[in-house]
Amino acid sequence: MNILTLVASKTGNTRKVAETIHQAVLEDGHDATLLEAAGDAEISLMDYDIVFTGTGVYDRQPAKPMNEMIDTQMVKGVKEKLIVPAAPRRPGKFAVLFCTYGGVHTGVNEAIPAVKRVGQLFDHYGFEILDEWYVVGAFKPNGMQQYNFGGRLGDISNRPNQADLDDIFQRTKAIILTASRQAVA
Repeated sequence: MNILTLVASKTGNTRKVAETIHQAVLEDGHDATLLEAAGDAEISLMDYDIVFTGTGVYDRQPAKPMNEMIDTQMVKGVKEKLIVPAAPRRPGKFAVLFCTYGGVHTGVNEAIPAVKRVGQLFDHYGFEILDEWYVVGAFKPNGMQQYNFGGRLGDISNRPNQADLDDIFQRTKAIILTASRQAVA
């Protein structure tokens, strides 16, 4: 399988998750690409069987480079007639969406809108979205690190931690197996 891991990471948290996904893909022996999301990135989503796409969450939205890439890919998809009415499913095309978030006020609910925005890109292209992963990530030195303590999620100062990354590694392997089975069915 040809697998893309697409990431927008401002603090490095989402990048850690993306690198873990990429390592799991490589370990399974698949063609793997790890790419930073950007509005001007030359990406042909249809070249990939599975696209893992991740972003940090900022004010309930994806990171700016991810938002720009989504907008660019939507325009490109319409122009190239890859996005058509009713968004029919494309057999053998899968996406997994992930984010890192601090969720200081309402926990995971702060992250859901960002992941759903990313998901709309793949839904419009006809990819089957196999899963959404929400990974806790610490606030980095940006004036908000005091929120690593005392929020709804407790102490998140060292997240994502090794246990989080081990979980992502195993989930990635399971997704690849699921997609492989569905692709041949």
